[in-house]
Amino acid sequence: MKLIASLILLSTALSVPSAQAAAAAPVMKVNDLATAFQQVADRNAGAPDAAARDFRETIVPRFPQFYGLQRYGGKLTEAQQDARVAKAFADFPAIRGAYIKKVADFTRDLPRHIASFRAEFPDYPASTDIWFLHSLGEMDGGTRTFDGKRFFVFGADVMVKAHGNGDEAAFFHHELFHDYQALQCGSQDRVWSLLWEEGLATYVALRLNPKASEAELLLDLPIGLVPDTRRQLGRALDDLHAKLDSSAEEALAGLFQRRGDLTGLPARRGYYLGYLVAEEIGKGMSMRQMAKLDCESARKAVADAVEKLRGKVGG
Repeated sequence: MKLIASLILLSTALSVPSAQAAAAAPVMKVNDLATAFQQVADRNAGAPDAAARDFRETIVPRFPQFYGLQRYGGKLTEAQQDARVAKAFADFPAIRGAYIKKVADFTRDLPRHIASFRAEFPDYPASTDIWFLHSLGEMDGGTRTFDGKRFFVFGADVMVKAHGNGDEAAFFHHELFHDYQALQCGSQDRVWSLLWEEGLATYVALRLNPKASEAELLLDLPIGLVPDTRRQLGRALDDLHAKLDSSAEEALAGLFQRRGDLTGLPARRGYYLGYLVAEEIGKGMSMRQMAKLDCESARKAVADAVEKLRGKVGG
């Protein structure tokens, strides 16, 4: 099978003649390995080990940066990776129908979502190549950096399992904003920078999709994330304030990962707290202004907003 590369032409509402607009329309290349995975599964139906061998021979060479072992720095063995792949194929029949629909919807809807994003952020070049694939349970969407190069990746399998059949517009706008902003503030993630990136992306997604539900904004993972955080908002903000400059794994995991921490506060609460911070900052700035803040200005804006929110809760 050859790599399926789709060139997505984006229509934008620019005040120029249509021929000129068409000539200037940006192009995104979509490397579709999601369909390739389904084809491997179908021709090896009922034989996950054979499918895994087929996968290694036909799909891994097309994106070795993602599927290879080098990225794990020795923390994942070849046998462990083979087991992950075999399990993905063994589990595939249960999601096959939803997976095929998700792939079709992605192909159909992505140009529309990019066009609506560019209507708000017209300087977004929409030039990053997209890798659409089965992520072996790793991710629904986002960027990954391998050997110093950023890749824009969407995982059809996790999109099916985590998103269901809901409207994906807010999700796409969230991820497109990450590609647009691409803020780099040092070699290590810190709480404040992740809070800013994820919170602002969530804020933008809601502004562009004002009817989006908490589920469509991915603010219900785990279920009850928003109401559980609101019930403890004062303590959550105090905890956040104390950790703003932390790069500790425990702090980052508690705020941004589903495994949570030992505070008793909701896992992944950083997404909702980040949204509240961005909403507070947005009272005095446009989304475009917020997106263009440099690291120093963003750090100050985040810290000031956290203090204001703490004052409101405490008052």
